[in-house]
Amino acid sequence: MQILNVIIIIFLIVCAISVERTKDLLSAVIIFSAYSLMMSVLWLILKTPDVALTEAVIGAGVTSLLFIAVISKTERYEK
Repeated sequence: MQILNVIIIIFLIVCAISVERTKDLLSAVIIFSAYSLMMSVLWLILKTPDVALTEAVIGAGVTSLLFIAVISKTERYEK
């Protein structure tokens, strides 16, 4: 179980760095959603199902939908 925790934490670190370095906003939102889903899995492994459910619903669900809605309302400028 300890190895699984380490793998998930490494994945979370990679996702966080990827979100910071990604230029495309939609890609950043998708990576952020993956980060949030993995965080909810980690909370579930740590035996806190209430926090895991909240993270999955609000972090991966509602926040991602709001980000995508805002991105769809903005214009894209490509060089």
